Amino acid sequence: MGRMDQRNEVGEFLRSRRDRITPEQAGVIGGGRRRVPGLRREEVALLAGMSVDYYARMERGDLSGVSPEVLDALAGALRLDDAETDHLHDLARAANPRPPRRRTRRTDQDVRPGLQRFLDAVTGAPMWVRDRRMNVIAANSLGRALYAPLLEDAAGQGNTARFTFLSPAARTFFPDWEQGADDIVATLRTYAGQHPRDKSLTDLIGELVTRSDEFRRRWSAHNVRHHRTGIKRIHHPTVGDLELVYEAMDLPSDPEWFMFAYTAEPGSPTEERLKLLGSLAAAPVESADESAPER
Repeated sequence: MGRMDQRNEVGEFLRSRRDRITPEQAGVIGGGRRRVPGLRREEVALLAGMSVDYYARMERGDLSGVSPEVLDALAGALRLDDAETDHLHDLARAANPRPPRRRTRRTDQDVRPGLQRFLDAVTGAPMWVRDRRMNVIAANSLGRALYAPLLEDAAGQGNTARFTFLSPAARTFFPDWEQGADDIVATLRTYAGQHPRDKSLTDLIGELVTRSDEFRRRWSAHNVRHHRTGIKRIHHPTVGDLELVYEAMDLPSDPEWFMFAYTAEPGSPTEERLKLLGSLAAAPVESADESAPER
């Protein structure tokens, strides 16, 4: 991300958060009639304990030299949640970069044997690994069976963001498509703030902004989130409707990757359907000669 793009990102994020808050929510009394929603710059500056000029410089995208304490004060004034506060700090770190450390980059296909064995050892729950660019890197047998429509989709190319926004099949596969689309965009914006120099990530975002009106509209909202746990509803073409609880985990040995585990409520229809999907995935595939009746 270039310097001007980074400044635009900072300014648009701060303005979007300022516009979101009403004076009543912020505890601002009076202030007269307003032509636009949200707080005025001078009100944000007062709430954060800084000068109007200093805040105006920040909203122009200049976070150089801004201390963590000032960022926390601004986050409090703007009523930012934890994910938004982290995002603000990420943007500030990008504005004050340190020399990058040299490191060995993994390729998307370079899955450690130990990690794959761990995934394969789990047979009762779908598990899969993706990178911050939303590429599916690895999965166990049940994970591959669950996400077969995504993995085999030509538009999706094994990428959850591409599948969601570019494949016509996504809205059937994900019944809660609107919420899932919101979550993906907010997660991608979080990653973009953390890794502004990741060209593959910015290329993906640029592709989706260009090709999807739904993505572009959500991207302009500047929402961010931490993707940790939640409910995922899936309509699988083989076993039907599934309601799963997911947990997301960091992989310390593979810091660019994230592991997801899906579980079903014990005794629920989803648990039975997952068992059926697992048995179908484990069944050997017969060749045409083997399946032909004897004459």
